[in-house]
Amino acid sequence: MSPSSPWNSPAGFIPVETKLEGITVYAPRPPEVEQPTASTYKCPSCGGTTRYEVSAGGVACEHCGYTQPPAAQQVGRAAQDFEFTLQTVAAAEHGWGIDHRELLCESCGAALAIPEAALSITCPFCASNRVNIRQAPADILRPRYLIPFKIQPTALPAASSAWLKQGWFHPAELAASAILSHFSGIYIPFWTFDCLIQADWKAEVGYERTESYYDAADKSWKTRTRIDWRWEDGRVGVQTDDQLIPGSSHLSWKILERILNFNLGAMVTYSPDFLAGWQAHAYDIPLDKAWDVAREQLRLRAKDACYKDIPTSHVRNFSMVADYQDETWRFVLLPVYLSAYRFQEKVYQVMVNGQTGAIAGQKPVAWWKIWLAIAGLLSPGLLLTLIGLFTLILGGLGVLPLILGILLLAGGGALALMIYRQALQSEAA
Repeated sequence: MSPSSPWNSPAGFIPVETKLEGITVYAPRPPEVEQPTASTYKCPSCGGTTRYEVSAGGVACEHCGYTQPPAAQQVGRAAQDFEFTLQTVAAAEHGWGIDHRELLCESCGAALAIPEAALSITCPFCASNRVNIRQAPADILRPRYLIPFKIQPTALPAASSAWLKQGWFHPAELAASAILSHFSGIYIPFWTFDCLIQADWKAEVGYERTESYYDAADKSWKTRTRIDWRWEDGRVGVQTDDQLIPGSSHLSWKILERILNFNLGAMVTYSPDFLAGWQAHAYDIPLDKAWDVAREQLRLRAKDACYKDIPTSHVRNFSMVADYQDETWRFVLLPVYLSAYRFQEKVYQVMVNGQTGAIAGQKPVAWWKIWLAIAGLLSPGLLLTLIGLFTLILGGLGVLPLILGILLLAGGGALALMIYRQALQSEAA
């Protein structure tokens, strides 16, 4: 072949992504997988629009009562895992498998697949009405498994009202309002990861020993503790199953982790039937980014396991090398009811686990109550301490009130700090 002739790749090979600048890498073309056509949900009896009903456990028509169970199988934790290979990702099905439009929020950027007949024009993530409606894209990975909604939407108003009333440091008008009257049932994207970590650690480990010595000043024998340091190493294995990492950057992880008591044993194979009449959030955290987050969490878990492997609490110059083995992943949808409400020009987010009913979220704080409580906790100790100092200066009789004042001040300070942190956590996103 002459130097000027163009080079063509072998038949059946295509260029793939590479981080080597100026170098093109070719790999075998993945087999083409025929994507099933999207489903539409019309009642075969009366032609009306159907939706998945939690109470019926299947697709139901509200006009004539027709019901049909979803075409899915319960797999639980035995759901198939997938390896981190280009072929696996390329062969995965794409799209939702159901005719959905997509709501795109101009305020927070969230993308949400909504039913064709949906009339909602408010973003459930930030309560903004600056949204655009477009056809849902078909190039996103299709989830393989999901957990169906089990909590009835009709149970949410009472549960949210009781939750709003919890806590004494919130505004009184919050509990009296019906601000959480509407929740959106949304299937939230999650990545789950399994892997085995072999962690090799090395550190200086200190062992205590007691020795006797003679105190010349007191002319007596006493004991003291010495620490003998020596280098040690070891290996621990940490097996992780179903490490959950959210595929959305529009949800508060601080809130979400408080309702992650999902029973993954109830997972079923994905079927578009479950999305009939429901919303589904498209992931914006791809597989590789989610794995980076999971790997860091797993590394911290392996580090804790290494420290537990050391038979003493005296450790210095610790180092660890972690080897990740048998890494696999799944893309699943988990049911969450979401509500975003505005209170005094601020937006607060609330989530309810659609399987277990666990509820968590942000609530505004009446800070005047916090400062009043802190003042009440610190005042007795501070006052008694000042009295003790004053009487001590005058006649040496203030030692006891001074000690009591310091103790009360320390106890009150600890309680005040705890209350302050709880208040910050209540508003934190």
